[in-house]
Amino acid sequence: MNHFSLSMKLLMRAARMLALCLCVASCASTRQVKQSMLLSPKREFRGAWIQTVFQDDYHALTSASFRALMQERLDELQACGINAILFQVRPEADAFYQSHYEPWSRFLTGKQGAPPDEPAFDPMTFLVDACHKRNMEFHAWLNPYRAGTAHFTDFAGTHIYHRHPEWFVRYNNQTLFDPGIPECRFFICKVVEDIVSRYDVDAIHMDDYFYPYPVAGQDFPDRPSFEQYGLAGGYKPEERDDWRRNNVNQLVWMLRQTIQDTKPWVRFGISPFGIYRNRGKGQKGSRTNGLQNYDDLYADILLWMKNEWIDYCAPQLYWEIGHPSADYTTLLRWWDTRKSKTPLYIGQDVARTLKAGQLEEKMRLSRTAKRIRGNIFWPANELLRNNGEVADSLKHLYHRHPALIPAYTRLHKQAPGKVQHLRMEPAEQGVELRWDAPQHHDRPAAEAVYFVVYRFRRGEKVNIERADAIYAITRKLSCPVPHDTEGDRYAVTAVDRYHNESKESKTSRKITTH
Repeated sequence: MNHFSLSMKLLMRAARMLALCLCVASCASTRQVKQSMLLSPKREFRGAWIQTVFQDDYHALTSASFRALMQERLDELQACGINAILFQVRPEADAFYQSHYEPWSRFLTGKQGAPPDEPAFDPMTFLVDACHKRNMEFHAWLNPYRAGTAHFTDFAGTHIYHRHPEWFVRYNNQTLFDPGIPECRFFICKVVEDIVSRYDVDAIHMDDYFYPYPVAGQDFPDRPSFEQYGLAGGYKPEERDDWRRNNVNQLVWMLRQTIQDTKPWVRFGISPFGIYRNRGKGQKGSRTNGLQNYDDLYADILLWMKNEWIDYCAPQLYWEIGHPSADYTTLLRWWDTRKSKTPLYIGQDVARTLKAGQLEEKMRLSRTAKRIRGNIFWPANELLRNNGEVADSLKHLYHRHPALIPAYTRLHKQAPGKVQHLRMEPAEQGVELRWDAPQHHDRPAAEAVYFVVYRFRRGEKVNIERADAIYAITRKLSCPVPHDTEGDRYAVTAVDRYHNESKESKTSRKITTH
């Protein structure tokens, strides 16, 4: 497809979506403004998963090559409007970082336990810094129970398996922590505490792998732990499923407490399998017929949301609109109507969506839903390859203006103070807008982490709710601006770790640069 035809196609899509926005707009002026912003919401979580398990991208690279590759990929994802990276740092009870408890990952260096070629190189430190320089969040993605995939048993000498083989079971050619053993939960919490205490991560993220996906004819081999901890703890033989759910519940609660006790601003998010429960199993279920979190993976996600043990939920709705067993629209509306304060983002399967030609409709559905506040795209490689022009669609249409991540007001809702001494000054490359950060030494949670610069043309009213007015988002205390800025107005706000935004500080209509 040539650039002209692609541009026309994107413009036509934009026109259709804008027409939709206008159709649903109310006659009231304030309502109309809100609806007109549907195409470019100012607040939206725009994540991308970068997996490392079974990826050959990294283990043949030097540390310098790893840095160069990830700089290039982060630049491209930033250009697509992505504002959060969910990077798999612990695929097999191993590490893409200098762990105090687990060996280097074989998916990083080619052999588990083998360090990078630069002894001081720490991939996660590099990635966190690289993301933050682009004002993208870094979510450390961990698989809690998995220790070895697809027959892998060549564990490094420092792997926890060698110290405590009794903690592990084999199921479907995998080596897994037994979720029923309390010591496993304590160890996983220590791993998370180590990450949160030593790295400036924005969140700890887990996906849908709790108890493993069931295999027909194979029972999960946890009878010894059930007899030791379940029956001894008061569960009846027929209540093993309830005991399994309670094991996962305990882990999730403990992780929540661990993170909060270490750094309360670090969030805890989970991306469960898309079906909580089928309607045939209970009134809380969706009108679907597929694998279930509650009954098959022993993950009671609604309980975690109700009790506020997690800070966001991103159900993986990887099916097509119209799928006979798990219709995307049915599931999106089911999740959207759950009574919970937990923010919802939708996990989107990029390749499957594009094959069905449903990107436009899925974006419309997620943006018109009452409680859904963004999307996470699986996997990031599909965006990097621009499969089906998806990167172009995001850049020029769905993410054509930047978006701030929705504020986590349940955790902290007091915004920073306004920036101080906003001014325009000459700079080496022309003109620069500069300011001083608000000071909150008595309230560390309110410290400004980044700043949003808005630009308004002559005659425009200052309105910082407009995404199209965002000129730049930066972690610096300055921003270069165009030379032809006479008559324009700028506004700058401060934003804290929870994405609460201050009131704006504005330049005067007449700007003096000398």
